[in-house]
Amino acid sequence: MSATILRTGHVGLNVTDLDRSLAFYQEVLGFVVLARGSEDERQYAFLGNGDGDAPVLTLWQQAAQPFEGTYAGLHHLALTADSVERLEAYRSALRAHGVTFAHDGVVAHSEGADSGGLFFHDPDGTRLEISVSQGVKGAPAPHESSPTCGFF
Repeated sequence: MSATILRTGHVGLNVTDLDRSLAFYQEVLGFVVLARGSEDERQYAFLGNGDGDAPVLTLWQQAAQPFEGTYAGLHHLALTADSVERLEAYRSALRAHGVTFAHDGVVAHSEGADSGGLFFHDPDGTRLEISVSQGVKGAPAPHESSPTCGFF
């Protein structure tokens, strides 16, 4: 079989409280609700980025416990910002929301890299990253030999 080029369609996350997660993803990260529904006692919401009707993220209220990073599965969800200024705006919004960061402020992806970002957790403990591809040269790298996004 020849190589196939695949792109991520959307990411689905299990959450324990849809309303709480929607507040975080809408108010802090700026996602737009495209659709919301329920089946039996379970609820869900499709979120987009506001530039069309394609879902980027789907939240499924079907988890009984917060995310556990020691289980196999999702390691982290990486989102991309278009500028360092936008990254700093997210940093301010996250701080105002009381989010605890995995690293202090904007950090480089590796020692000497010009790319980097913010590393934090959503209300259910899912690990998230918002990064930029350039503009953070000189920012600290928390780990000497492994990528910053690897262990948090």
